[in-house]
Amino acid sequence: MAHFSSVTNSGAGPLKPAALTANHDPPLPQHLNIVALETFFTPLPPLIIPKPYTYTLTEYSRTSAAQVAERIKDANIVITTVVPIRANTLSAANAPNLRLIAAMASGTDSIDLAACSARGIRVLNSPNCNSVAVAEHVVSLYLATRRSLVPVMRALSADEWATTGFIMTRAYTADAPPRSCRDETVGIIGYGGVGQAAARLLGALGMNVIVSDRRGAPPGSDGNGNNGRVPFETVLQQATVLVLCCPLVPETRNLIGAAEFARMQPDAIVINVSRGGIVNEEALVTALRERRIGGAGVDVFDYEPASVQSSPVVAAMVEGNLNLIATGHTAWVSASTRANYQRTLQENVERFIRGTVDADRMKA
Repeated sequence: MAHFSSVTNSGAGPLKPAALTANHDPPLPQHLNIVALETFFTPLPPLIIPKPYTYTLTEYSRTSAAQVAERIKDANIVITTVVPIRANTLSAANAPNLRLIAAMASGTDSIDLAACSARGIRVLNSPNCNSVAVAEHVVSLYLATRRSLVPVMRALSADEWATTGFIMTRAYTADAPPRSCRDETVGIIGYGGVGQAAARLLGALGMNVIVSDRRGAPPGSDGNGNNGRVPFETVLQQATVLVLCCPLVPETRNLIGAAEFARMQPDAIVINVSRGGIVNEEALVTALRERRIGGAGVDVFDYEPASVQSSPVVAAMVEGNLNLIATGHTAWVSASTRANYQRTLQENVERFIRGTVDADRMKA
């Protein structure tokens, strides 16, 4: 269901005449058609648009990939989160007036950036809005897997404690009691906002934190990678907790597979809060079944929404018997994330209309 609202004056400060066409070639129309495709994830804030611009806002709670083309065909500005926006929907024939895609998300892998670039459509994302929430989710997944909470709960619900007299060994990883935080070495792969926030939290728990360099990067003069980071292969070997929070790009697709699991320590915990496609799901399940690693916490999947049919990880969760916990791309969910996305959306839309996006980035 769509919700329509028409605004003739937003109350924001007026643009100076010279700014009306700043960074806009051709200039923006004075009345803007704004379409929000997925307000289900994060409700829109009251948009404040600079004078003398006015706008009509159309909001959709959910939009499927098949509905995108029809819904954005008259839009000047599109607000989105995760629905795929592909080249055919971005063509001049389908969306001739589209000038800005504002993503209420940190990732832009659902948007065809090449098609946007070819047409001069600006794409603005919302970086670091969910860093604290995702980092806290990393800690949650770590504790759940290191303490083997799921296997222990399964044993308890199956009356194993009552029938055997003890279930403490269900909390073991690699046939040994779980490590304490101060005995862990956490390897961070992807050191953006989430990676840095996770490093702070895990370091505060007493862990030794090492940050991975890019795979294949030449070592520095000190034997470490560039900027003092640890070579990727060394991180695989040394980390007892491996945290993935890097973007999905060609260089990171299938970054962690069977060969990488074989290099890890037998009680290593793998936490993936980045994107599906970075960790090979079949290889992860195999590594868990063959006890090459100690456990895994997963929040992202190759195909989303994930199901037993589409994801080996979800199927393995249903089967049980593995030290595996999976959450359905919920790491970002928090009140602070919502507030940050709403604030950043307002800033992105206003800066785009004022033509100050690049100037603001240069000041930052």
